[in-house]
Amino acid sequence: MKIEFLLNGETVHLDQASPTGTLLDYLREVRGLTGTKEGCNEGDCGACTVMVTDGEGAKALNACILFMPQLHGKSIRTVEGLASPSGEMHPVQQNMVDLHGSQCGFCTPGFIMSMAAAHQMGDTNHNDVLAGNLCRCTGYAPIVRAAKAAQSAPKPDWLQADAKAAPQVKTSLQSDVAFVPRTSDELADWYAENPDATLIGGATDVGLWVNKQLRDLAPVAFVGQIADLQGVEENDSGIAIGAGVTLTKLRAAVANRYPSFAELIRRYGSTQVRNAATIGGNVANGSPIGDGPPALIALGARVHLRCGDDFRDLAMEDFFIAYGKQDRKPGEFICGITIPNNPSGLKCYKISKRFDQDISALCGCFNITIAKDKVATARIAFGGMAATPKRATAVENALIGKPWTQGTVTKAMKKFASDYQPISDMRASADYRATTAKNLLQRYFDESNGLMTSVLEVRP
Repeated sequence: MKIEFLLNGETVHLDQASPTGTLLDYLREVRGLTGTKEGCNEGDCGACTVMVTDGEGAKALNACILFMPQLHGKSIRTVEGLASPSGEMHPVQQNMVDLHGSQCGFCTPGFIMSMAAAHQMGDTNHNDVLAGNLCRCTGYAPIVRAAKAAQSAPKPDWLQADAKAAPQVKTSLQSDVAFVPRTSDELADWYAENPDATLIGGATDVGLWVNKQLRDLAPVAFVGQIADLQGVEENDSGIAIGAGVTLTKLRAAVANRYPSFAELIRRYGSTQVRNAATIGGNVANGSPIGDGPPALIALGARVHLRCGDDFRDLAMEDFFIAYGKQDRKPGEFICGITIPNNPSGLKCYKISKRFDQDISALCGCFNITIAKDKVATARIAFGGMAATPKRATAVENALIGKPWTQGTVTKAMKKFASDYQPISDMRASADYRATTAKNLLQRYFDESNGLMTSVLEVRP
């Protein structure tokens, strides 16, 4: 496949780019740019972080799960290309040296690129920015000090032109085994003719199919260049979200209305992952432990699907049929998700062994409204409790119309056994999941009555 991009300021033309070849392999094996490290090779450790710039700005991304066609028309900077042409170091590089932010140095290039991308975008939430980069020897304190010291420095002139200098992408790309469409109409026509193809959004999960499972995905279509799938429209009736919207963009879109959902998004991926992963891919994947669907189900979201010129939509909870099976016809793809206007009482609770960037043992989302001291409406959904993301309808029915009291909540807890029969696995036992689900309803009730429940909060 022919692709074109900017690499450290140099225009690169590739006539035979492998559709599932990774940027990491290209940088290290073809270009000899070995500053980008291979650590986990699955998007967790951040050692392979690079800065990718397009019309939306600079992003930190994991090169190990970035396929080459995803880079068409973009600008890539590695640690070797971060300094100026004259050798002047980037402010984050200089401050890492001055404040002793590196010991063994293996992780350092990834940290540098995450910090540089944040510096370009004016993001000073350093702990969040660096949550996707692992350091085993230096410790985070001097690294965060370096990030803080650099945050007020001017943006380097030599990086400002990257977005404008990147090749202009105006037409779709196609080969025998891969397609990079520019519009959803093009995707619909191609997918109808290739219904067994793999659709790739951010590749944050699909990338592991190649790196870890060594799967041949051909034919493939990359949907990240489809502008009409990347919009977010907010109005009085709700939020319409394109399937290609990244989790970073989704988090910003829901932060004001549903801050607990935004915090859930922050936790279920690093900055690098959120910058690539799409909400359409998160839903279409159908994972029983995916954190997006429980929140969307609790919000009454609907999934919009397209097959050729035919469109349909259905409730989010009806999209998931069984483990690994969704209500999606051959050649049909998710084109959008709509969240109807809801009260702001949504609470999302992610339970995992590690607080940041861990797969959930279970994830419970509660959307309950109270009117005249009684439960008026209730939508409760969990991931990690069944073969699919699933509503707790028996619990909901035990709450609706009843007084919002401890007695009602205690009785409703017993109904979890009717809704879920969780299994034991490496993340949690069935008993732990069943008990925790009940406790999360109690937590929601306590929070609604002003009690402090978060272990992350300290109040006088």
